[in-house]
Amino acid sequence: MSGYHHFSRFYDLLQKENVNYKAVSEYVDGLFLKYKSDKGILLDLACGTGGLSTALSDLGYDVIGVDGSAEMLNFAAGKGNTDIQYLCQDMKNLDLYGTVDYCVCTLDSINHITKSHDVQLVFDKISLFMNSGGLFFFDINTMHKHKDILGYNSFVYDLPKVYCIWQNHYLGKGLTNICLDFFEEADTGSYRRYSESFFEKAYPLSDIEKMLTKSGFEILNCFDWISNKPGSEKSEKINYLVRKI
Repeated sequence: MSGYHHFSRFYDLLQKENVNYKAVSEYVDGLFLKYKSDKGILLDLACGTGGLSTALSDLGYDVIGVDGSAEMLNFAAGKGNTDIQYLCQDMKNLDLYGTVDYCVCTLDSINHITKSHDVQLVFDKISLFMNSGGLFFFDINTMHKHKDILGYNSFVYDLPKVYCIWQNHYLGKGLTNICLDFFEEADTGSYRRYSESFFEKAYPLSDIEKMLTKSGFEILNCFDWISNKPGSEKSEKINYLVRKI
């Protein structure tokens, strides 16, 4: 992610409606423990405000959180977990001091990369800084979700003292423009409006799998989001678990 000045202000409120970080961390931990017995160093790439970083740290991982948004990281650091090291870096320019045993990249973060060669670059960077046998877990929205679910639809979230209007504009070839308007209630009863806009892109799963192979990963599984059901192009969101060869 990059920027998201206003989005970072309301990010945790919005995700509280949609994401159970404890459940996600336990699911990821369960997958990891099928293939590795030790916890080790974990990179949370595009960590946002650190919700999943904190949950995985609580499970015993030595977490490094990386995000391109200083605003997001300010909220992450404010959560008070001093065991987590946060770095402000763009995913494409990932540069760690050493190697990691695990990497997670969740909540559509790969979809925020709108050029396929940049996705390849991110996979290459993760591979470069991952130990042999290391595990990489990530999720991605499918072409089906972008075209048929997001499409030109709008969603409204009634949050504590905040209304969020989420509008989607599907532009074709997997690319969607997402526009967010937040209306925050003041003590006077009036509302202040904050707006944010960004793009997400979905890729054919066959393209993603070719990129992973090129970066030196073997695919261990591909499931519907946080389930044991096999993922496919008919899914809305899937998660991959891959291993560095």
